[in-house]
Amino acid sequence: MISIQRKINTGFARTSTADDVLAGRDLTGTTALVTGGYSGLGFEISRSLSSAGARVLVLARRPEQARGAVADFPGIEVRACDLSDPSSVRSCAREILDSRISPDIIVCNAGIMACPEIRVGSDWESQFAINHLGHFVLVNLLVPAMPANGSRVVAVSSAGHFLSGVRWDDIHFRNGYDRWLAYGQAKTANALFAVQLASAGASRGITAFSVHPGSILTPLQRHFSASEKHELGWTTSNGDAVPGFKTPAQGAATAVWAATAPVLADHAGAYLQDCNIADVAQTDDMSVGGVKPWATDRDDARRLWALSAEMTGVDAFGRR
Repeated sequence: MISIQRKINTGFARTSTADDVLAGRDLTGTTALVTGGYSGLGFEISRSLSSAGARVLVLARRPEQARGAVADFPGIEVRACDLSDPSSVRSCAREILDSRISPDIIVCNAGIMACPEIRVGSDWESQFAINHLGHFVLVNLLVPAMPANGSRVVAVSSAGHFLSGVRWDDIHFRNGYDRWLAYGQAKTANALFAVQLASAGASRGITAFSVHPGSILTPLQRHFSASEKHELGWTTSNGDAVPGFKTPAQGAATAVWAATAPVLADHAGAYLQDCNIADVAQTDDMSVGGVKPWATDRDDARRLWALSAEMTGVDAFGRR
């Protein structure tokens, strides 16, 4: 099998911003949904899409806080959606369907990182549940509303997927919790979700990608103290990001590029990094990035999809 992970000529680089990617683009008439699109990386994704003319629906666990954050952008609306609560996700999807909103773009951005052990839903491990299963349910329920002439789903993954593939024998860490392995598994799940959605959704005009936004200091690291961030090598002694970290505007660029770039039409399912298709990782150096084979394995992608459908009872391409 020829790998789809081959770089192409894009005209952008790791320092490009979301506004650079959208320079000269007119997204008037385009509707985008961005989960968690009111802080950090998500805010920059929402702001840049709105500035280019798109109608943006921000799906937020804290809708009032979200409305305050995006109040200066008239093209952005807020809907309540708690990805940790399947009933909330279903309610949000039902509201969107009833409103006859047709999302051209869905950016699965919201997530949590290396948090303490928390159980949600049907006793699910929270990072897998929120980062993956919540988005799985949301996208599957919205498939009927997505335009048949072409729509895109972008799953925000991470180089954190280097830490773990899917733990098929203990996905929910019932035999001992490790917050980093749980994060790694969830980010692998994001990438595999895009692989299978690109395959299953092709006949309906759905294209999907996963992206590594880069290392960025945002509220995603809320579970780390200032001293822990410094010890991990993320910040200098005065709390600033170390060289090599991106700004949120730079981090948003790859997701926005994935959502809009015409050049990606023939590369569905790819894992993207620095506004390009990522290479297959040759080392374990997460700062270099690339994608590990277990995050693009098509058999594992199908297996995870089937398992996720079984867990949630939702599958737009099979059992409902």
